[in-house]
Amino acid sequence: MSRRVVVTGLGMITPLGHTVKDTWEAIKAGKSGAGPITRYDASEHTVRIAAEIKNWDPLVYFSKKELRRHDLYQQFIKVAAKQAIEHAGLELTEEQRPRTGVIIGSSVGGMKTITDQILLIDRTKDMRKVTPFGVPMLVTNGGSNQVSIMIGATGPSMIPTSACSTGTDCIGSAYDMIMSGRLDRALAGGSEAPILPLGIAAFERVGATSHRNDDPETAMRPFDVSRDGLVFAEGAGVLVLEEFESAKERGATILAELAGYGATSDAFHVTAPEPEGRGASDAIIVAMNSAQVNTEDIHYINAHGTATQLNDTMETKAIKNVFGQHAYDIPVSSTKSMTGHGMGMTGAVEAIFCVLALREQVAPPTINFSEADPECDLDYVPNVTRDISMNCVISNSFGFGGHNAVLIFKKI
Repeated sequence: MSRRVVVTGLGMITPLGHTVKDTWEAIKAGKSGAGPITRYDASEHTVRIAAEIKNWDPLVYFSKKELRRHDLYQQFIKVAAKQAIEHAGLELTEEQRPRTGVIIGSSVGGMKTITDQILLIDRTKDMRKVTPFGVPMLVTNGGSNQVSIMIGATGPSMIPTSACSTGTDCIGSAYDMIMSGRLDRALAGGSEAPILPLGIAAFERVGATSHRNDDPETAMRPFDVSRDGLVFAEGAGVLVLEEFESAKERGATILAELAGYGATSDAFHVTAPEPEGRGASDAIIVAMNSAQVNTEDIHYINAHGTATQLNDTMETKAIKNVFGQHAYDIPVSSTKSMTGHGMGMTGAVEAIFCVLALREQVAPPTINFSEADPECDLDYVPNVTRDISMNCVISNSFGFGGHNAVLIFKKI
């Protein structure tokens, strides 16, 4: 019997809200999560804006003892994972634990822990001051491990790390393991907490960040002729994925089917995408073949849409490479115009947006879109959410280093 993978639970924390409901309502309303950086004093920096989690009080979710053992990105993971588990109504039996995986990644891991501990050594000159919990707090798989322990899942706890495609590749890896019969269910997604001077400066130095410091809410302008770069973001998104028959047997509410996954590499450059979108096109085609769908079956695309000059033109070319003239009939939007760009978490929250778009039959907007770049000439759902009829949607993620990852979701 052919296996199918379905989504039964969603959880997220984003710059637009601490829950799926709050975030999705803000997305549909076209709200921006960007603002001045408050995490540290950025007044003398060239980039002074980011999309931070607002009103974050970790003591609402964790004890003081727990906080000493969790980096910020791990805090976000556990909050999103708990939401997803509760949403799915998932309670593991002893027999189910070995057949349950946790694949929730991060592209940079515990950057705050690394920064804090380096500053501590520099200030005290005493390496014995370093926290004994440093290793599990800074590694990129630390959040996945924490969730495995939390729910008692003894299946694989592992992550692919592929820059800004990490969250998508984590979901795709879980899909592959369920499809192969290795697992019956998994928690999958991504998290990031990169809003620190080093994180932003590193991306600023390669020309990737917006400098609209005086107007942060309109800084993220995907596909617009006046775009000048991405806005850093933080947060987490987690999905509960289950084998279809297993989910039905336990009476789970099935939200959508994860029907396909494709991943490729540009093998071109350490930061720039292959300009003609060949690798991205191939990833879309692999995902469509996996899902056994044709070009005319695709009704909406959640674009990677970073608002960098190179990414947006490349992605537009990639879509046209695959869909030809039909590309002009497909609504394409970048929800990063509202959430900002959260690197390893971004593909996970965008996958959730695709599930919600299918559920409610709406295409979220690309906000701050005022004048199209002549090289970006598709239907980017400018500024206002649109009601559309859709059965099959795509979520694109394209990471630094030429990592291309694509998911396909179907209405069920």
